[in-house]
Amino acid sequence: MKNTLDGIEEILLMGPGPSCIHDSVYEALSLKILGHMDSYFIKIMDDVKELLQTVMKTQNNMTIPISGTGSSGMETCFVNLIERGDPVLILINGVFGKRMQDVASRLGADVDVLEFEWGTPVVPEKVREQLSAKDYKIIALVHAETSTGVRNPAQEIGELLKGTDSLFLLDTVTSLGGMKVATDDWGVDALYSGTQKCLSCPPGLAPVSFSENALEVILNRKTKVPNWYLDVSMLTKYWEGQSRVYHHTAPINMIYGLYQALYLIVEEGLESVFERHYRYHKLLVEGLEELGIKMLVDPEYRLPMLNSIHIPDGANDGEVRGKLRSDHKIEIGAGLGPLAGKIWRIGLMGHTAREENVHRFLEALKAVLER
Repeated sequence: MKNTLDGIEEILLMGPGPSCIHDSVYEALSLKILGHMDSYFIKIMDDVKELLQTVMKTQNNMTIPISGTGSSGMETCFVNLIERGDPVLILINGVFGKRMQDVASRLGADVDVLEFEWGTPVVPEKVREQLSAKDYKIIALVHAETSTGVRNPAQEIGELLKGTDSLFLLDTVTSLGGMKVATDDWGVDALYSGTQKCLSCPPGLAPVSFSENALEVILNRKTKVPNWYLDVSMLTKYWEGQSRVYHHTAPINMIYGLYQALYLIVEEGLESVFERHYRYHKLLVEGLEELGIKMLVDPEYRLPMLNSIHIPDGANDGEVRGKLRSDHKIEIGAGLGPLAGKIWRIGLMGHTAREENVHRFLEALKAVLER
């Protein structure tokens, strides 16, 4: 039997994730495995926590990677903080806000939503009006809405909640590692992300962080967390302290990979990383404009790492993406929900955000469209 893995090609990943991986991260993934209770592996765990705290700009002690993809981070935050009947407000302007609504509803929360047009940001004044009408245990927001390329005003929403008893829950799956995320300064109580986007590590881990206020809520629940695997009160005992308590077999080599990916970000410097993402975002936008292609999102609300563009008149969505993949070895993303067939999503995430990648993509797109 022929080994199918031998047919894997190197593809330039310029979709909404996963992103390209630095060679040193691949090397870290291939290192010799240790036991998940090994003293040296615990040292690596501690260093991963410290690196995550640096990238997230937080002092939260409970800052760890969950063993699962980014969606497991979402589940972790909601399942630990929600008890049946809890009032929750979800701010929605894309697919992942809708997913938050679904997850909270499945847990029996009393869910209200504020919805905004896809391609536009959440409006803080509308949120202020809603907060004056009802008290909520949790207000949840997607910082960087991957389905549209919109940057939502996380800092402004955090300001609205300061001095209240509400917990601020923030999705940073696409933003973490590519733009500023100031967990503590913004008053974020529960934050989750994923490894496969701007952190430039394969999918498989979901960094999360919980404030002391959030941990107090979890430890004083009236009912047990309904998900054993994601129960933070149990995970804490594996990730903290001198005497670690076995919870589950951690994905050891994925944690090696995350360590190296975070190390690269900190070594480059957070501000330098953010500037690099923005610089090549600008280069991409300029090149697209020269091709007559328009952006979906107004300039002040655009994400540097996820660029949504209108499909040009006369271009076939699937055919263009297929030709980019087959002829040029480049992957881009399709639109989702009401934007399906109307936009393409171009990722400049993490290690993908390089000048040579932008030029290669623009040349390939021009060739495909001309043909």
